[in-house]
Amino acid sequence: MSVVPAFAEAVAATNFSFLRGASHPQDMVLRAWGLGMTGLGIADRNSVAGVVRAYRAWQDVTRSDGRPFRLVAGARLVFADGTPDLAAHPMTRHGWGRLTRLLTEGNRRAAKGECELRLPDLLDHAEDIALIAMDADEALLEALRAATPCLWLAASMPRGGRDSRQLVKRMALSARTGVPLIATNDALYAGPEDRPLQDVLTCIRQGLTVQTAGRRLAPHAERHLKPPAEMARLLAACPQALHATQDWLACIRFTLDQLVYHYPREPVPDGWDAQGWMEHLVMQGARDRFPDGLPDAYRETLAEEFRLISSRNYACYFLTVHDVVRFARSLDPPILCQGRGSAANSLVCYLLGITPIDPVREKLLFSRFLSEERDEPPDIDVDFEHERREEVIQYIYKRYGRERAGIAATVIRYRQRSAIREVGKALGMTEDVTARLSGTIWGSWGGGDLPDKRMAEAGFDPTNPELVRLQDMVGQLITFPRHLSQHVGGFVLSEARLDEMVPVHNAAMPDRTFIEWDKDDLDTLKLLKVDVLALGMLTAIRKCFDLLRDHGLRDLTLATVPLEDQPTYAMLQKGDSIGTFQVESRAQISMLPRMKPRELYDLVIQVAIVRPGPIQGGMVHPYLRRRNGEEAVEYPGPPGEIRSVLEKTLGVPLFQEQAMKLAIVAAGFTPAEADGLRRAMATFRHTGTIHHYQVRLIEGMVARGYPLEFAERCFEQIKGFGEYGFPGKPCPGLWLAGLCLVMAEMPSSGDLHLRVAQQPADGFLRPGAAGAGCA
Repeated sequence: MSVVPAFAEAVAATNFSFLRGASHPQDMVLRAWGLGMTGLGIADRNSVAGVVRAYRAWQDVTRSDGRPFRLVAGARLVFADGTPDLAAHPMTRHGWGRLTRLLTEGNRRAAKGECELRLPDLLDHAEDIALIAMDADEALLEALRAATPCLWLAASMPRGGRDSRQLVKRMALSARTGVPLIATNDALYAGPEDRPLQDVLTCIRQGLTVQTAGRRLAPHAERHLKPPAEMARLLAACPQALHATQDWLACIRFTLDQLVYHYPREPVPDGWDAQGWMEHLVMQGARDRFPDGLPDAYRETLAEEFRLISSRNYACYFLTVHDVVRFARSLDPPILCQGRGSAANSLVCYLLGITPIDPVREKLLFSRFLSEERDEPPDIDVDFEHERREEVIQYIYKRYGRERAGIAATVIRYRQRSAIREVGKALGMTEDVTARLSGTIWGSWGGGDLPDKRMAEAGFDPTNPELVRLQDMVGQLITFPRHLSQHVGGFVLSEARLDEMVPVHNAAMPDRTFIEWDKDDLDTLKLLKVDVLALGMLTAIRKCFDLLRDHGLRDLTLATVPLEDQPTYAMLQKGDSIGTFQVESRAQISMLPRMKPRELYDLVIQVAIVRPGPIQGGMVHPYLRRRNGEEAVEYPGPPGEIRSVLEKTLGVPLFQEQAMKLAIVAAGFTPAEADGLRRAMATFRHTGTIHHYQVRLIEGMVARGYPLEFAERCFEQIKGFGEYGFPGKPCPGLWLAGLCLVMAEMPSSGDLHLRVAQQPADGFLRPGAAGAGCA
């Protein structure tokens, strides 16, 4: 029985070779591992956008099985000067930096989405990079060999009719130049079953249909990952090409875990380090807010936060956000800004003036923001006036330089309607058919397969083979990346050159650059992100503040808005909220007279309760009945144990923080487990994994003395967060109250209504509707 030689596929594309590769990076890794390969080289077209996803999958399979299996990150270099494609894989950390610098140069000289590379660019950056020439002549191989000692010539058997002759020519070229052959199938997808989707992607890319594409489609389904035995059979005339894959693996010493990230060292006064200066600024803020001295509860909380920030070396991150906020407020006129999200759970953020919510008074969980067990970087979101946010963005670019600052990427994926239109067109369907089919989808994303009932109502037969094929293709494409775009405002900052860690692209917007990795990739590699976001309502509030000042009525800031102004609440209790941030929708307007908000916390509940999660979790009606005195408020289980958790929401868990606290107090979860529960409460448009915690939560509550019926009801309510769970202290409540107050102060001011109409809130209403509501 012959021994099958070891084999590693060195040139594999993923669906991040946009509209070319037909499999996810993780699927390529799982397939290669399952076939018994010793390694897999990712080589997407002028990009490393998919390598972190492949890296996550590689971590999973190697943790579950000790069998040797290497993942090699790289890129397929496609040139604008006619040079044949080259697969480039860094051998060292230095080589990775050279590759990302090379890709950045090509990206920066081209429009967004393009990369313009020439052979001299590669020759200048080839140090510590292993190269595989997919095609070449003697002159090109000589030039490449002078640039790097690790060079191979691809040998494949694509079953195109001239395979043997092509292989003989490659073997002769290898003998003349001394460049060894390396076996590869130049894979575009994981398995042969993916070929139809790859054909559709080709047609979408070229604007063709499968009926008219002809030879521009692959003649067969051979561009998939093949097992070592099959590769040995195909290349039996050139066995050294398979052995060369192991030589190639041996020369690659770089792995993605070598990307050690260093956050920028923030400038601090002489005699201070970053941690000490941050603590000094925090204590200054504490003296301003508590002139009579900091209460013990605050001192204990600060000590714990300081300890954790110091142990993780995050002080510079907090100083960066503080500096950005300081800059915005130092301008004339100042830019309104407020931190929000999980940063509201941090007392340090509150005392630095980043967030407006007191987390100690509101009993918020710091572990939702930063946890020792979770070992993940903090994430501080700051909203700025949308008309002036660009000033803040350019300040960051100027302060750190474009070589050290870049906006994170966002992976734009197909939505169901666009997928139906593009796949339908590629399959040869007419525009009226695809338009009618896409019209059967409700919402922006839809919910899986095309519903048979709606298809029949639209006049189609759901069993039609062409429609069945369309559904299958759309189901696969719906999860595929379409292209990269820039994040709404997440900056990645680095002490060293950022373009030596990840390629940088030009954004469509002038004077913007972004990196290739999105927030999930940043989390995997533990790269910090500073979120500089925009909020149109902050602009509206600032204009209203200006009007109050111009009319000589009041001089307000976000920090001095009286949050319990009764005329404002009287207005809201009547449902008079058109043009008001977050409570302007029809559902919110109809809920206001039932809620009858009397204080800011009522508004927080009002905003949170009109969401798919609380509605599907059966939380709304019990809360309203208890609020109106129609149902008794009960706290089952050990006396007083969960009262402090649920008292403010009358025994009904409405917020993510409450779900976490309930799990800790009533079910015995650790803070890390509770944070896992919070993560399982997936956000809108994503599938939750909350069911994984069902047994743990219910059994934990029953074991601690809670009735089974109550435990099950709590889980069902918490499960509603899988559709949309709201954090307990959304800072926009402060902006909402501020705008409501201004509207109540100036009920007859035509100027005010004009300003509101000029800057409508973020809901569905148009300026005309806002003006009509104010009239």
